[in-house]
Amino acid sequence: MQRRTLGRTGRPVSVIGLGTWQLGADWGDVDEADALAVLDAAHGAGVTFFDTADVYGDGRSETLIGTWLRANPDSGVTVATKMGRRLPQEHANYSPEHFRAWVDRSRANLGVDTLDLVQLHCPPTSVYGDDAVFDALDALVADGSIAAYGVSVERVDEALTAIARPDVATVQIILNAFRLKPLDAVLPAAVEAGVGIIARVPLASGLLSGRYTKDTVFAANDHRTFNRHGESFDVGETFSGVDYETGVAAAAEFTELAKAAAPDATAAQVALAWIAAQPGVSSVIPGARNVDQARANAAAGSLELPASFGDSVRELYDRRIRAQVHARW
Repeated sequence: MQRRTLGRTGRPVSVIGLGTWQLGADWGDVDEADALAVLDAAHGAGVTFFDTADVYGDGRSETLIGTWLRANPDSGVTVATKMGRRLPQEHANYSPEHFRAWVDRSRANLGVDTLDLVQLHCPPTSVYGDDAVFDALDALVADGSIAAYGVSVERVDEALTAIARPDVATVQIILNAFRLKPLDAVLPAAVEAGVGIIARVPLASGLLSGRYTKDTVFAANDHRTFNRHGESFDVGETFSGVDYETGVAAAAEFTELAKAAAPDATAAQVALAWIAAQPGVSSVIPGARNVDQARANAAAGSLELPASFGDSVRELYDRRIRAQVHARW
C-alpha cells in the first residue's frame, strides 16, 4: 500500500482509505459486527485513513469507529470526520457555538480528546468566503479540540476558494471516471498550495464496479433509490449525478477498458487505481459493506496502470458523460 502526505496535516495516510458512510446509513443495513469486521479487514490490508461524518447514521458511523479505535489503540489510523449538516443548510448555522457542539459530540463518539481532521460538510457556497467561519475553526485548533481542518465540497469553484485559504489542510471532492473536471484546475492548485485532496465517490456509487444493470433494484433505505433525482441531498452524491441508465451503459464500457488495462484486476480496482495515480490525490475513500470489498479495494493501492488508460477514460467521459455533469459541478 502506497502512503501519501495528507496535505497540510503532515500526516502519512494510505492512498486507499475507507469511506464509512455505508456503515452508518443510506446504503441499506449493516450490523455492528459486520461494520467492525470491515474496519478490521481494511486496516489489515494496509488502510490507515478512515473518513466519516457526524450525520452518518446520526453518529453511528463515528461511534463504530470509536469502538474500533478503543480495541486498536496503536493502529496508526487517521480519522477524518465532517460537520455542518445536523441543521438546515443556512450560512448562519456555521457558527462558533454550533462548531463547538458538533466537535464535542464527535470527540465523544470517537472517544478522542483531539479530532485528527474535521471537514465542513458541503456547506452553502457563501461559507467558503466567510473569514469568521475559518477564524472559528482556527480557534478549535488553538484550543486542541481539532488538529486540523478541511472542507468537503460539491463544486470546483468551492474547492478553489478553499485551497486559497492558508490554513485549509484538505479538500474532499468527487473524483472518478465520471467526474473529471477536478483534474483540470483543482488538483494542480492543490499541489501548488500543499493542500491534500481526498477523492470521494470514487466508484460513482458502485456503477464503476460494473456489477449493476438497468434492472438492479436497491433497498428502499439506500440513497441509490431515494436520492436518484436529488430528493434528499445533492444529486451529484448519487451515481455522481449521471442518470442511472447512462451510467450503466458507460460503466459497461469502462469495464471492458479496465479488463484490457489490467486483466487480473476488477473494474473497481482499476477505477480506484486510476484516481490514486492522479497527481495531487492524497487518498481515495471507497466504501465497503463487507470484508471482501474492503480487502479488494485496498489491493488497488498497489496496482499500476498503463499510461494510455487515462486517454481512454477521457474519451469515454467526453462521449458519454460530460454533457450531463461537467457544467454542473
